[in-house]
Order: sequence, then C-alpha cells, then structure tokens
Amino acid sequence: MKTQNGFRLLLIFLVGLSSFFACGVSQTNPSDVAAMVALMKTLNPPKELGWSDPDPCKWTHVACSDSNRVTRIQIGHQNLQGTLPPNLSNLIALQRLELQWNNISGPIPSLNGLTSLQVLMLSNNQFSSIPKDFFTGMNSLQSVEIDNNPFMAWEIPKTLLNASSLQNFSANSANITGKIPDFLGPDGFPGLINLHLAFNYLEGELPKSFSGSLMESLWVNGQMSNGKLSGGIDVIQNMTMLREVWLHSNAFSGPLPNFSVFKSLESLSVRDNSFTGPVPVSLMNLGSLKIVNLTNNLLQGPMPMFNDSVAVDMVNNTNSFCLPKPGDCDPRVNTLLSIVKSMHYPMKFAENWKGNDPCVDWFGITCNSGNITIVNFQKMGLTGTISPEFDSLKSLQRLVLADNNLTGSIPEELTTLPALTELDVANNMLFGKVPAFRSNVMINTNGNLNIGKDKSDSSSSSPSSGGSSNSSTNSGSENNDSVKSGKKSRNWIGVLLFSMMGGLFVIFLIGVAAFCLYKSKRKRFSRVQSPNAMVIHPRHSGSDNDSVKITVAGSSVSVGASSESHTVPSSETGDIQMVETGNMVISIQVLKNVTNNFSEENILGQGGFGTVYKGELHDGTKIAVKRMESGVITAKGLAEFKSEIAVLTKVRHRHLVALLGYCLDGNERLLVYEYMPQGTLSRHLFNWVDEGLKPLEWTRRLTIALDVARGVEYLHSLAHQSFIHRDLKPSNILLGDDMRAKVADFGLVRLAPEGKGSIETRIAGTFGYLAPEYAVTGRVTTKVDVFSFGVILMELITGRKALDESQPEESMHLVTWFRRVHLNKDTFRKAIDSTIDLTEETLASVSTVAELAGHCCAREPYQRPDMGHAVNVLSSLVELWKPSDQSSEDIYGIDLEMSLPQALKKWQAFEGRSHMDSSSSSSFLPSLDNTQTSIPNRPYGFAESFTSADGRPPPNHYRPVVGKFIENFAIARKVVAARKFIKKVIRDSRRRRLPTAVVTVVVIWTNR
Repeated sequence: MKTQNGFRLLLIFLVGLSSFFACGVSQTNPSDVAAMVALMKTLNPPKELGWSDPDPCKWTHVACSDSNRVTRIQIGHQNLQGTLPPNLSNLIALQRLELQWNNISGPIPSLNGLTSLQVLMLSNNQFSSIPKDFFTGMNSLQSVEIDNNPFMAWEIPKTLLNASSLQNFSANSANITGKIPDFLGPDGFPGLINLHLAFNYLEGELPKSFSGSLMESLWVNGQMSNGKLSGGIDVIQNMTMLREVWLHSNAFSGPLPNFSVFKSLESLSVRDNSFTGPVPVSLMNLGSLKIVNLTNNLLQGPMPMFNDSVAVDMVNNTNSFCLPKPGDCDPRVNTLLSIVKSMHYPMKFAENWKGNDPCVDWFGITCNSGNITIVNFQKMGLTGTISPEFDSLKSLQRLVLADNNLTGSIPEELTTLPALTELDVANNMLFGKVPAFRSNVMINTNGNLNIGKDKSDSSSSSPSSGGSSNSSTNSGSENNDSVKSGKKSRNWIGVLLFSMMGGLFVIFLIGVAAFCLYKSKRKRFSRVQSPNAMVIHPRHSGSDNDSVKITVAGSSVSVGASSESHTVPSSETGDIQMVETGNMVISIQVLKNVTNNFSEENILGQGGFGTVYKGELHDGTKIAVKRMESGVITAKGLAEFKSEIAVLTKVRHRHLVALLGYCLDGNERLLVYEYMPQGTLSRHLFNWVDEGLKPLEWTRRLTIALDVARGVEYLHSLAHQSFIHRDLKPSNILLGDDMRAKVADFGLVRLAPEGKGSIETRIAGTFGYLAPEYAVTGRVTTKVDVFSFGVILMELITGRKALDESQPEESMHLVTWFRRVHLNKDTFRKAIDSTIDLTEETLASVSTVAELAGHCCAREPYQRPDMGHAVNVLSSLVELWKPSDQSSEDIYGIDLEMSLPQALKKWQAFEGRSHMDSSSSSSFLPSLDNTQTSIPNRPYGFAESFTSADGRPPPNHYRPVVGKFIENFAIARKVVAARKFIKKVIRDSRRRRLPTAVVTVVVIWTNR
C-alpha cells in the first residue's frame, strides 16, 4: 500500500514538473525573448520600469499576442538612455514601437521585415542616422513620428511607398534635405492626413502632385536651407480638406490662391514670405477660419478686415497695402493691380509700389496732372500675358513692354485707347495677329517670332507674319502707304465691277452645264421613280466577280417589289453605293414617312455620328433611324460606312441593339435599329429627377450591369471574331420596357485582328471612360472596354458621372475619387447613391461590385479581368432563373421512342410543310436561341430576304448540312467518338445556327 502511494506521489511530481517546463516553453517566442533581452541590456532601464522578469510578456509597457509574440513596446517618457539593438527586426509581430521623449542615441537599426508595424514613435531622442532601407517591408505602417532628432542629413526615401496606408508622417527638425517628394501625393498615399516637415533643410516648390490630397494638416514652415521653399502655392486650393496650413518663414511668392473651396480651414500661417497681390476676399469671408498670420509679406491692395472671431497677426507697415487701415484704394491703384494680375503680381512692383497714389514715385509709372500717361515695364523680367485692363487707362500715351517674357496675343482692347501713340512689345514671345490700331500709333513687334501666326501654326511660316514681325516704328511710312493704296483702289473700282459681272455670268453657265449633266445621268435610271432608292444585293458566291446584281425598286409601296434588274461591270459602278452584306435595304421614302420627314419632334438624341429619330411602321413596330451627317460621300466615307454595316451584321446578341436595315440614297446614309422605349441608362441614372422618373433600385442596377457585361463579353470572346467597342458609357446603354439593357452605338467598334494583342487606332471615346494606356498611346485592347465598364459600375454605385465639373477638382474624376473613398468603410458607405435602400444584404452586394469595379479600373491592362470574369461575379449576385418542370413530350411532336431515321423523316416532313407556307416568314418552331430580339417578322418596308425573326436562312438551307452530320454520326460507333460528335454538333449549331430540332434529335437518340 505504501509502495502504491509512493508511486502516486512520484507520478504527481513528474506531471507537475513537466507542466512547469511546458508553461515555461509556451510563455514567449525564443526569438522575441532574445530581441527583448538585447533591448533591455542596451537601454539598461531602472528597476522601477519592471523589466526584471525572465518572460518579456510580463514586463510593464510590453504587450503580447495570444500566440506569445511581442506586439507592443510602449516605453515613451521614461528618461531611458542607450542604443537600440540590431536584432529588433526579429519582433515580426510588433505593431507599436513607442520610444518617444527619451535620450536614446546611436543609429536607428534596420527594421526591415516588421510587416505588422503600424505605429512608430521615435521623436525627441538623440538618434544619429536612419538606414536607407528603413521603410522597406513596412506594409502596415500608419503613423511615423521621428521629430527632433539630430540625424545626419538625409532625404525621404522612396521605400516609404511601401507604407501606402500611411496617415501620419511627422519629421519636424529631422535634418531632411532635398525637395518634398512628389510621391507624397494622393496617388502614393491616398489616406495621408498629417504631413509635418517643419524646420528642416528642404528646398524647391510644393509638389503639384499634392492636388486632390485629403491632407488635413500641412506643416512645412521654418526651412533652414539657403533657398528655402519657394514658388507659388496654387496647389493648396485643390487640397480642400486642409485644416492647418503652416508655410511661414520660407520664400514663397506670388498671389494667395482662392480659398472659397475650403470648408474646414482653421489656421493659415504665411508670414515671413514674399506673397504679393491683394488678400483674397474668399479668405476674409471664410467662416471656419480662426487664426491667420500675414506679417512680413508684400501683399497689396486694401488692408483686409477679418471677422472678430479670427486671431490676426498682421503688423502694420510689414506689407504693401495702399492704406494703413482698412478702406478702398484709389481707382488708379486698383486698375494697375488688375493689370499686373495677368503677370502674376511681380515682386519688383510689390516692393516699390507703396501708398495710395501711383503718381508718386511708382516704379514704371509716369503721370501728367494726376493721369497716368506712360507705362514703362521694359526689361523687368515679366511673365504672363498682356492684360486687356490697360484699356481703363484712358490717358495712356506710351505703353512699353519690350524685352520681357510675355506670351499670348496683343489684346484687341488696346485699340480703344484714345490717346495712345506708341506700343512697344518687342522681344517677347507673343503670337497671333496684331490688332488694327489707328494710323498714328507707332507699333514695334520686332523680336516676336510668332507674331502674326496662330499659336497652333507657330512652327510654320505665314505670309502675313513677315510684315507684322518686321513692322517699322515709323508710323508715317505706313500711313503714306495706306493713302497711296487708297488712291490706287479708286482707279480699280471699274475693273472690279466688270470682273464681278463677268464672274457671275461664268457661274451661271457652269450651273446650267451641271444641271444638264445631272439630267443626262438620270436618264439611265429613268424608270426609277424618286424618291425610292436602289437596292444593291450582295454578290452571290457563284456569280462573276466582275459583275454586281442591281435591283431597282419601283414606285410600289413594297420595297421588295422589283421592277427591273441590270448586270453591270463592277468597274462602272463608281457612282453606285454598294454594301456587300446580308442585311436589309430600306427605301428612304419609307423612312421619311415613318419619321414624319425627319421631324424635330421625333428626335431621340444626337451624337458625334448624326441624329437619331423615332419612327413607327404601319403595323405598330417602332424603330430608331440613325441619320448620318450629310455630305458628299467620298470613297473613304463609303468604306467606313460599309465597315460599320459589316460589323453590325456580324454581331447579334440579346444585349446588343440590333441593326434592322440601312439605306443609301445619294449622300444620305441611314441605319435602322430596334427601338428601345426607356432610352439611355444615363437618363435613369443622372437625370431621373428632371425626367420625372423613379430612381433605379439596386437590384435593377445589378441586372443592367450584368446585361452590359454579357453584351460586351459577346463582343470580346463569344462572337465569331473579337470586337472592341471603344466608347462604352451610360449614354450608349439603352433600356427596354422591361428595363433590360442593350449596348448601342457601334460607330467606334474596331475589329481586333486575330493573333494580335492590341491595335493602334485614332483616339476615340469619351473622357472619363478612357483607359490610361489608350488615352496616352492609342493602343487598344479589349481591356479598354473593361476599364470603361468599371467606370460604369462606379456610376451605378454612386450615382455620379465619370467626369463631373460641378465637383471640386479633387473629386471631379470619379475613378480617382472612388479609389480614395473605397479605402475606408465609412467614407465608402457615404459615397453610395443615397437613393439606394441599404440593407446588410444590399451593402454586401454593393461592396462586391465595388471591388469588381476597382479591378476593372486598374491602372495596368494586365491587372484587369476579362469580361467573362465580370459576368461570373455579377451573375452570382443576381437571382438565378429556375426552369419549370417540362413534360416528357417533345415540343417538336417527335416520339422519343422513335429510331433516329424515323425521327429525322418526321422532322423533314415537318420542315417541308413549314417551308411551303410562304405567307409567313416566321418559323413554326419556337426558337430557343436566347440571342433573339423582340422585333416582329418582316415589318413593313423591309426586303423579302428578311424571312425569320432573327435573320436566319430558311430551313432548306440546312438540309445538306444535316445530311452530312448524320453520315458522320453513323460512322462514329464508339461511345467516345459519339460524345465528341455531340460536342461538335452543339458547337456547330451555335456557329451555323442549326435548327434546334437537329441537335435535339441527335442528343435524344444518343441518350437511348
């Protein structure tokens, strides 16, 4: 018994010991323990810090995850000294490293590999340097604070781009040199809110890439470099989310921008710079403003007056205001300031133009009796343009602007100056025609190479430019020449009158000759009664290549009734417009009748290719007639028209607007489409309030997106060849009464050559929907349409247009704006169209579509999915159609127990009866082809060749093909071969549109 108890005690002891070791092993990762122990040794913290336990996860100010990895080190404000160990980068789960307000020195070690690090706070220490690869791999970094460290001179490295989610970057007094990097803009850091770079050694200008940034706080004040930060600050007017702007103690110049776009700006500090021009009224009226510093600049015009709630730093006599207190300036001062506005308020004037009287020692201004008579701005280094406001100086006699860098043209308004006697604009960069001044005005335009030319023609010479550019300063000679020419003109009056009468007579003779020639040509077709058109049939495969069959439509109401046929050599058909397609030719008389002679009341819309009219046939069928821009049809124009018809006839799908016919009559070119009663998608998406419509529900938008995706997918990969639309947008998406969508306007479609990834074309399409690579290079692939489709998805989600000029500049372009708001769930939810009823299910669906839209609008074509993927994603979100139970009886009346020969014989008999009934052009068999349109069988005015609901050839056309299929099938006795044959039948049925009965019979027989 004692032995058993002893064994039990030993067992308990061993179990306890093993669990003790197990606990010890599971406490902290060994790699993390080593790094933390090294950190403790290099910092040598006091015992009060609580770092004496062997398990770092039990240290104060240290946190670990459930998997025993160190995630936080928060030892700021502990008066620690020492250095950082090099193996700190082994803490791969570290999320926050807070060492601020200590006395830690030495170089910052490489933290490459800390992919989980989100917050890095190293401010107010004695760190000596930053490694070049410091930000490499920090993909999760959101906040960096490294202020007030005596670093060796360094530039912000491009590796910072790894931290694309960065929201706060603060490096004040960090010895940063060089320029502010362009990559700190919204493209590289769309979520950046705070950028603090004060008291460094930066130079250059504020990057233009900052435009559109969502930044709220910008500190770049107090740069200590020789050149400091300089240039204008116009870019900040496109950073509308700013709350703090600290630019003081730099060398910025030029005028202050417009502040009306700011809604939250509270603090503006621009003191100790070289800003010129008046203080904008928009700044004085800014309701959110609390602090403004304007001291020590060169600001001009009236002294500004701010609201009492604004703390103003504006010491007297530290600017160039016209008065020492608020009040209106002299009108002459206002005029001169408006003149130099177009020259960007030059600093030279702002330094010299003091006080409220421009006639008292103002640089470049000469007065007589208080009136400005001479303005001499020669050799002042001026840029910009010549202001038309000079016309307000009614006493101006001499205007000298020579030897500057002025561009633009000479304003026409200068010709109205009543006292002007001299205009000297020599040696600038002016272009355009010289206005017609009075004869006593001396004009000198020497040294302007492009004077007398339009800007676009500046590289080419112009006959008139020579006289303008070499105009003499001696106006007397010009005046004498004009007098002499006036005398000579009187001598020529008689000659001119005689010439005009002779010219009119010649024109009359030419008109008579042209009329006679026109009559003689029309005799060849005297039997054709106007206004009916010629119907040109395509060449038959067995006809002679040198002849074309022409059927002339008579005056009969039916355009199918032909009165006469001719066969002419193709070389003599130069005057005859031929289109070799299988589509229908419609008489122009029919189209004039149904559109009420193309009445304005029937206009559906207008585009770059012509006007679209609504029409209605006598049987109630509604059509849309696209009337191309009229003009003489050249060979090139005819070829383009042929190309468009050829494309349209090859693409048929239930989500592509169907071409029903066309007409060529003289210079008239018309295309007839099916009519879509609900109009364009843009009408329902953007203009539903004005149109008195209901906003689109999300499920409807989703269905429309899927319809469009299927239509474009057909163009790209399911048609017999790949087509590229190039102008996909809501105005080219039409809706039927059932609100199902079809893609329209194939005027820009291009055939993608087989074996080529892309083709180079003339840029066409609509801004806002153009893919970047297409807009830049002109090279087009199917991914161009994918980009446009992504933009449409964004429009469906937000209800905003792709390019909305009513929005601020940073929100004007939908794609750029959408990318930014999609980063944050809250901002994205606010961006969704407010008319959409957002449930949890709807929000999840919208989020999925938004993600798809982002992929479709990727910058690089290879990053975008194909349309097949878009169809798969969208179709999974739309409620799927479920088939109803079908009876076992075959819809063609064929007994399933029949053998294949019996079933084929019965089907042939059925097809024979169908073909014998010529009174109807529709098939007795209900079509299962889902690419049909809803157009009725051969509407009034269509050729007889239009013999089925979807343009398929008559049934007998397939009999040789069916016979061949049966013969092949009889040979295929093995099961594997039979299966291959079935796949071939189905594939060929799609390509050649075999009657469904053929496929059905073959499949049924095989299943038996």
